[in-house]
Amino acid sequence: MGKKLLIVLMLTCIAPAAMAQGCSLCTKTAGELDDKSAKGLNSGILYLAALPLTILGTVGFVWWKNNRGTEEEL
Repeated sequence: MGKKLLIVLMLTCIAPAAMAQGCSLCTKTAGELDDKSAKGLNSGILYLAALPLTILGTVGFVWWKNNRGTEEEL
């Protein structure tokens, strides 16, 4: 159990550092764009974020709905 927890913590700390260069590249690119292209980039980011957020929201709602019935029984 301890080794698994340590591995998960190490991977959690390493992953953001490995992906951080993408943020600086997007910022640099977005700074050089005109207004129409910047709006397109923002729309693309929202489009890519919509599906994971929808899935996460649905799972959270189902979890909340199922736990709400359990609390009323106690």
